[in-house]
Parts: sequence; structure tokens; C-alpha cells
Amino acid sequence: MKINKVVLRRMHLDFKKPFRTSFGLIQKDFSIIELYDEEGNVGRGACSAFLRPWYNEETTIGALYVIQNYLIPALFDMGDISTPEHFFDETAWIRRNRMARAAVDCALWELYSKELGVPEYKALGGVKNEIEAGVSLGIEETPDKLLHTIEEYMKQGYRRIKCKIKPGHDINYLSAVRREFGDIMLMADANSAYTLDDINLFREMDDLNLLMIEQPLESDDIVDHRHLQEVIKTPICLDESIISLDDARRAIELGSCKIINIKVARVGGLTEARRIQKYAGEHGVYCWCGGMVDDGVARGHNLAVATLPYYRYPNDIPSSDRYYGVDIVTPSTYIDSHAMVRLPELPGTGFELNQKVVDEHTLEKWEYNK
Repeated sequence: MKINKVVLRRMHLDFKKPFRTSFGLIQKDFSIIELYDEEGNVGRGACSAFLRPWYNEETTIGALYVIQNYLIPALFDMGDISTPEHFFDETAWIRRNRMARAAVDCALWELYSKELGVPEYKALGGVKNEIEAGVSLGIEETPDKLLHTIEEYMKQGYRRIKCKIKPGHDINYLSAVRREFGDIMLMADANSAYTLDDINLFREMDDLNLLMIEQPLESDDIVDHRHLQEVIKTPICLDESIISLDDARRAIELGSCKIINIKVARVGGLTEARRIQKYAGEHGVYCWCGGMVDDGVARGHNLAVATLPYYRYPNDIPSSDRYYGVDIVTPSTYIDSHAMVRLPELPGTGFELNQKVVDEHTLEKWEYNK
């Protein structure tokens, strides 16, 4: 792959309904990068860093700086890039900044698969052509409002429900869901809102037969999670704690989790996501694809990675109309009656930009030529 042009956009999308987690109300301010080769093929990636540094240390503006000043020059300087893994490994000198790196890594994977003439999921080594989607729900004002929201999504076909929780909005909410809907696939996502002082609360949650509890303790912790997993039956799923293959190896060796949520953006892209799921799966820890309230470009890469062999749980890859009133790609994605999404069989992700919508939601645009 020889990159001769890069187009970078900063964009904004409005949520259909406010989305609240334990760390606040989310806004969707993000970036799209387009990489062009000498034959005119294009690969696209999205940078999912939030406007504020509350999920991790990256922000929309900070990630743009890294992309513009380090990653784009590296793309031009390397000349012929043999594989996306080659570029990922050669730019490992860029510490952390995984969401900025993910945008470029994903774009390279799409470009690479187009040059090969195969769907991206096949280039990655995917073993299925459809994946199961779950739905992730923000924190509601009352349990009754949560029950109403769940009912609406179950009517649409979703079978796995993930509820965001925080102190005061946890056991009472989850217990209400169990009473109302019985033995549905139910999990909780704490986004690091608790400490080991809350062990008794998590022991209570054991009685709810949850599929998993996601990231209950500190965002960079694997030691305290080990202590918590030792005393509760419910599987702990690590999210923010795992940003690399080495993090996954350490957590698995310690027994800090039984499941890993691999967010493509968090770990630096498809290259590292593929490596993590392979190592984890070979050690009996299975994975699923988490989301960052994703736009259509990021969703396409999420679909591809979720076809890999050790992704075994329903994924946070909902229909195109889940979060936003408009879709920046075409065709749009919808689940079937069994919550499954079938992947396109075209080279690349199989999705193209809806250019009119993209232009309407672009805040800034830059073009770079070699």
C-alpha cells in the first residue's frame, strides 16, 4: 500500500436521545480519516475519542493533533506499507494515544482488503458472516423508565441487554429488570464507578444471574479486580483496563477477569484487537466487541472484527438508527428478528460514505498530499 492522499474530517452528530453513563452525558464529536492509494482505492477509519478525557486520556482535539503531526507523516514516510500490522508495529514508538492510532489502523485494514479484493472480515481471518448484536442502555432516571426502554428494544429483536450502572442506580434497577423480564441475557456496565468497599453489593448481584459485570473497579486496575473476582460468582468483564495484548496477558495470568470487552478504538485498532482475542481465547477467556456510541465508519470495522473466532458473546453493535437520526454510511445496518447482523460481501467493510450527510456534519476538513 502506497498512500498518496489523506483526507481528515472533524465531525459532530446529535443523539436522538441523551446517553448518560456513570461519568456523564456523552457528546459525539469525532474524526474520520480517508487513506487513498495510487490506484484510487480508499480506506476509512474513525477516531472515537470523546470531547472530554473521561473515558480515557484522549480527546477529540488531542487525537487530531497526533494524527496530523505524527501518523499522517509516518504514512507518507514509510512508502510501501506491506500490511496494516507492519505500520502498527513501526509506529509503536507513539505511546498510548490508541484511539488516534486505531483510526489509521482501521483505514489501512480496509484499504488492504480492497487491494486484496476481499471483505475486511475475511482479510482479518473472520470465521462467520453474521454476528449477534446486543443493546447498551444509558442510566435512566427511574427503574420504571428503564423497564419501558428495555421493552421497546426487545420488541426490535435484541436479546442481550446491557444496563449502565452507578452507585444508587444499580441493584434496584437490575432487580426490577429481572422481576419484569425473567431470564433474559442481562449484564451490567459500571464504567469504574465502584471500589472494593462495594464487595457486598456485588455479592448481592450474584443472585441476579448476570451474564457479566463490566469494569466495576478503577479504569487502569487489574489487581483489585482479581480480588473481586475471587469472591463473586458473576464473571467480571474488563474493558478500560485492557488497552494492549500485554494488559490482557497480565489480567489473565492474575485471574482478574473471565471475559474481555475488546473495543477496537481503545486498543489501537483491528491489529491489536485480533491479537488480544487470539491470546485470550487460547487461554479460555472469550471476548466480545464493545462500542463507543459509534458512527457508521467505526461500526463497519466493529462488524468485521466480531467475526473472529474468539468473539463469543453478543456485541455492542446495534442498528444504524440506535443512537443517531442520520447514518453517515450506506447501506445502513439493521438487526434481524434474532438480533443478527449479516456482513456485506464487498471488498473492504462494504460500506461507503453518505457524502451529503457527511458534508452536513463536518466541522473542519483537511487534505494532505504526498
